[in-house]
Amino acid sequence: MNIDESARARTIRVLLAEDEHLIRDALAAILELETDIEITARAATGQEALATAVRHRPDVAVLDLQLPDIGGLEVAERLATDLPECRMLVVTSHGRPGYLKKALSVGVLGFLPKTVRARVLAEAIRAVRDGRRYVDPELAGEAIGAGDSPLTPRESDVLEYAANGAGIEEIARRAALTVGTTRNYLSSATSKIGAANRHEACAIARRHGWI
Repeated sequence: MNIDESARARTIRVLLAEDEHLIRDALAAILELETDIEITARAATGQEALATAVRHRPDVAVLDLQLPDIGGLEVAERLATDLPECRMLVVTSHGRPGYLKKALSVGVLGFLPKTVRARVLAEAIRAVRDGRRYVDPELAGEAIGAGDSPLTPRESDVLEYAANGAGIEEIARRAALTVGTTRNYLSSATSKIGAANRHEACAIARRHGWI
């Protein structure tokens, strides 16, 4: 193997999934300053991330938690099945303990807030490529203190939408559920948390880091 071939073998091929074009392009430009990282694919939605990952087969997928259509965690869960050799790292501006626990449960190895420095993100990509976990220490500490959530992923989703003040119809639309099913999930989540109504359930869940 010559020097050029050896360098290519060590290069980490990265899929960057972020819906905001300016942020995605800035991250790509910064990461490609690293001699061992190559942005081989980019995506703006969850569905695009899935299709792009299958086509380009990256070593690491860097996923925004809040991608349009399907979120980063659902993308990660599908990739864990469809492309198990691809390691996954989630970046987010919603660094709640509940999200971290869910991410780890679906096979994500890296979890970082978007406020980290580029150097830290590059280190995390290298660690994740090697099969090691790289989690923001502050988020990890909060997750340990938050305790296990009693909510299912679907209950967490509808409660998260409700926490933003959306009505039943809007929650159902965003969660891709019927209105009746949405009501059932909200009722179940409220009952599990022991709240008087969904507004109180949202407040309790957020305080504990479950949503």
